[in-house]
Order: sequence, then structure tokens, then C-alpha cells
Amino acid sequence: MSNNEINSELALLKLLQQDDLVAFDELYWKYQKAVFQNVFKLTHDTIIAEDIVQEVFIGLWEKRQSIDIERSVGGWLFVSSYNRAINMMKKQHRQMLLMKELEKQNSQNESVPDVYDIQVDILEKAMAELSPQKRRVFELCKIQGKTYEETAVILEISKHTVKEYLSDAVKLIKEYASKNPGIGLLFLLLNTGV
Repeated sequence: MSNNEINSELALLKLLQQDDLVAFDELYWKYQKAVFQNVFKLTHDTIIAEDIVQEVFIGLWEKRQSIDIERSVGGWLFVSSYNRAINMMKKQHRQMLLMKELEKQNSQNESVPDVYDIQVDILEKAMAELSPQKRRVFELCKIQGKTYEETAVILEISKHTVKEYLSDAVKLIKEYASKNPGIGLLFLLLNTGV
């Protein structure tokens, strides 16, 4: 990177810290393609890569005040995108294991009609007992596989509140599910990542 480019980026970062949307927009268009390609190499999925790029730049905007302007923002973007891609792949792997476990349970319980439907019904009834906010946190974190941070951004609450709501929701759903048959899938779902 030439001195002019370093000075230009430094100027953009200073403006970004002052909530300048034009500076943010310039940084976005400067790095967006490279960040996308970096994520796509890992995920091999255009939609996931696009989502991660958006999340990374949302993170840049949210952390604009604390960004170290002496360091390359490109490096920060690449590390952040790499970490998000790895986390996404871990979630996908967990979901795949969950589906395999479900298939295994269903094949072992062929004599029991629609075990999956029973489990889903129990989960839906248990979730209906939750407050709307706790239900939404549970759906985002456990069903959609979002992180605490992603859920906090979507719901506009703190990451700590997300963790508390999810913990309460899981506890209540476990209590409800323990009183009903067909809970194998629920306990597998509830015991991943809280």
C-alpha cells in the first residue's frame, strides 16, 4: 500500500469514527469484493458469503468508534469475515449432525408413528409458553443458528440480554419437554451451544 493509499485510508477511518456515512460507503466499495471472495473460498455458497459480507460491514459500522485507525481496516475486515465464515461452517456441521441423529432416531423408532412430528409439536407447544421476546431469541439462536451477537443486532438488545433470554427459554422448554414423550430431538437441540 502506497503512502497516498495509507493516508487516504487513515482519513477515511477518522471520518468513519465521526459517523461519516460517505467514508463508510467508500470503505465498503473498496473492500466488499475482496471480503466476499475471501468468504466464498471458505463457504462455497454465494448467499452465505453475501450475508457474511453484510454482517461484517454492519460490525464495522457498529465498532467504528473503537477501530484502531493505525491498523489496516482491510485486515480487520478479513479477520472478521474469516471468523464469521468459520462459525457459520461450524453451525452447518452441527445442524448436519442433528439431522443425522434425527434420522437415526426415526429409523430406530419406525414402530412409533411420526416421531419427528411429535417432537416438533412438543417444541411448538413449549415455545408457545415463552414470552414473545424469549421465543424470538430461541428461534434465532437455536432454530436459525444465529450467534448471540447477530441476534442482539436483529432484536436491538444487548448480547448479554440475548444470553439471559436464551438460557431462560431453554430451561423452560426443557421443563416442558421433560413432561412429554418423544423428547430425544429436543434435548439434542437444546444442548447444542448454550
